[in-house]
Amino acid sequence: MDRPAIKRFLIAAAMLPLIGAAAGVPPLRAARWSVPGQLAKVLTTEPGECLAAAMDSPTAQRIAIGRAAFRAPLLLGGQAARAGLSCNACHRGGHGNPAFMFPGLSGDPGTADVTSSIMSSHRGDGVFNPKPIPDLSGPKSRLKVDQDAASQQLEHFIHGLVTQEFDGPEPTPATITGLAAYVRALSPNHCGAQVALDLDHDLARVDEALRTARAVAASGDGETARLMVSSARSTLGLIDERYQQTPARRATAGLDGAATDLAAIERRLAEDPAAAVKLIDRWLGNTERWRGPLRAAQAHSLYSRANVFPRR
Repeated sequence: MDRPAIKRFLIAAAMLPLIGAAAGVPPLRAARWSVPGQLAKVLTTEPGECLAAAMDSPTAQRIAIGRAAFRAPLLLGGQAARAGLSCNACHRGGHGNPAFMFPGLSGDPGTADVTSSIMSSHRGDGVFNPKPIPDLSGPKSRLKVDQDAASQQLEHFIHGLVTQEFDGPEPTPATITGLAAYVRALSPNHCGAQVALDLDHDLARVDEALRTARAVAASGDGETARLMVSSARSTLGLIDERYQQTPARRATAGLDGAATDLAAIERRLAEDPAAAVKLIDRWLGNTERWRGPLRAAQAHSLYSRANVFPRR
């Protein structure tokens, strides 16, 4: 890593814990890399996903795998995972992110240096050259990578992004195929309405990732299923931080246990995917004991805009 890159990394590493603690900035993960003037929008809403419906069950499962992986920091590994970054951090809901401003990586808001030594030991070029983050849900003609399935260029690009641009661990073939299927299914002709970031939104993400993990594990692919469970655990972390510094904190008493149980499922997936399927079923069937208190306390949590940005 060159000296300028080291300096930028040290600055970034020092700033990340402080950003969330700064006066007036909510202690939420996304606030660490968002423009202060856009925090109200970023922390309370997400752009509507522009996802075309799958034509058949195999395609639907591939898209579901990609959708969960897209939101899993563990996919990228390295410094990105430590910071809590996932693909969705830069491409919110499959779009771009005009509010993205990561210390040491971004120039103007909505940009990132994809050849930075902060994130990559492979592609770091020692030059600070942030580029606009592309909107994956825009017209395909505006994207630099050919998305024709026959060419496999998109799969090759995604593999390089994970393993080279972010120094991530080698992804499974099903993960790469899933991510490519998800990106191909994004289309400006299928955009939904803006989504409110609330407890039900995040719980639905957890359930979707775990149902996908179950299906993948049942096919014998424990490694891909582990990433799906990791995605669910990451979302549980996002839920937890919404309650930690509010009067609703006591409502999270069962959340730690739920996350611990998912960690045990991850370990079991590495050893015996078939046995892990039963554990996932048990987990999904035993959620109301900790979800009920969260729902009851949601108005007092940082899901409430009034609590995120209280009047002074």
